[in-house]
Amino acid sequence: MNATNIVKSDFLDILFDGRNKDYGAYDLRRSEDRRVRNAIMGTAFIALVIIGGYVLSNKLMAADMHTRRIIEPEVSVLKTLDNMPEEKPLTPPPPPVTTPPPPATSSIRMTSPPIITNDDLVRLEDEVPKMDSIGNKAIGVANIQSDDSGGPENPFEGSNGSSHVVEPPKAPEKEEVFTFVEIMPSFPGGEEALSKFLQKNLRYPHLAQETGIEGKVFVQFVVDTEGKVSEVQAVGARKGGGLEEEAVRVVKLMPNWKPGKQSGRAVSVRYNLPIGFTLAQ
Repeated sequence: MNATNIVKSDFLDILFDGRNKDYGAYDLRRSEDRRVRNAIMGTAFIALVIIGGYVLSNKLMAADMHTRRIIEPEVSVLKTLDNMPEEKPLTPPPPPVTTPPPPATSSIRMTSPPIITNDDLVRLEDEVPKMDSIGNKAIGVANIQSDDSGGPENPFEGSNGSSHVVEPPKAPEKEEVFTFVEIMPSFPGGEEALSKFLQKNLRYPHLAQETGIEGKVFVQFVVDTEGKVSEVQAVGARKGGGLEEEAVRVVKLMPNWKPGKQSGRAVSVRYNLPIGFTLAQ
């Protein structure tokens, strides 16, 4: 290689001067800059894809957490044991019978012992009454004049001679509330209609959604002989977050049930209804 070619040639041509350039090393060194550039661009592209996918995944998860959750109410009937004794209402004791005091009888005062003296010295009030004048009167400490005829022989006989007994007033009997009967109360349309009613009217409380509270709330109420729902209250362990209040509110909106029956007659039954609150995953 002469001096003119050295000025015009690069370092790679000088290095491979007089050597076999077709062997492959020459081409590899010649394309090294392009390959390094492509490798850097490919690595940068892969890194951008990974970072972009991670950011997009976080955004989708955050949007899914703020979407409205689906409520899946669960309906079931809690039955008590067959051998559990039924509670019987306490019968109040009858009111005390007051008997009127016996009528007063006539009496003659004779408290001081008799004194023997002359007749002209005896005062009229100190004179001892004669036995003929006492009659049916008793001897006492004072002179009492009463109706000697006395009251009626029959204490239950009225003034007109009719006999009657006054019955003491009876305390109003409280209707017995059963916990388990032969035919339990039922929602009109059955359990499927009850489930649809709960799904339509239940609203998941906002506080429970934000704090992730879920579970079953047990609501107890009484279905009377006409099917009306009363005495609604939440029982059992409290979940919080407004779940109990929402369950009680929806139960109070229920229409009349079919009343329970015992021995062929409608009776009042205390009913337990579990309502499930579930957050969508």
